[in-house]
Amino acid sequence: MPFAYYTRLTPRQKETYRRSDAVAAVSLPDAGALAAAVGALEAALAADVLRPTQQASAALADGILDRLRLPRLEVKVYTVRPSRTWGELHGLYESAPRGGQARISLWMRTAQRRRPVAFRTFLRTLLHEVGHHLDYELLRLPDSFHTEGFYKRESSLFHQLVGGVEGASPTGPTGPPR
Repeated sequence: MPFAYYTRLTPRQKETYRRSDAVAAVSLPDAGALAAAVGALEAALAADVLRPTQQASAALADGILDRLRLPRLEVKVYTVRPSRTWGELHGLYESAPRGGQARISLWMRTAQRRRPVAFRTFLRTLLHEVGHHLDYELLRLPDSFHTEGFYKRESSLFHQLVGGVEGASPTGPTGPPR
């Protein structure tokens, strides 16, 4: 069932929306090999240090895109989330300018308390923004809409990287998915 904004889309946008909605998963080859990158991101975020968090975020994004044989993108991590009356900005995807590279911006601390974002929330935000890149580069969609399929693809990546066990560390006793 399409989200409410679907009715405001043009016929071409509705077709793109339906194409996006039809894809529920992205198969990530050798996802277990990214366990160290996921662990490094978790550790960097827990330490609340910007540079290692940015490096780990970029390494994980690169690992995902390399496994899918897609162009890399630039990953920028900033400290405190911007906020306004509409809420806090968690992440932002910017399409590649002609001849340039797409960019993801992420924020590692909450706006209100200025504390590090929970690891799983941060990882899901990273995967959400990577998901927009996949819409353009993997699915070859002319636009990237928030469809049920989009959120399912985000979740499929998340579960391939950390496994399906809630509360389990990606490098903990259950290990990465095989």
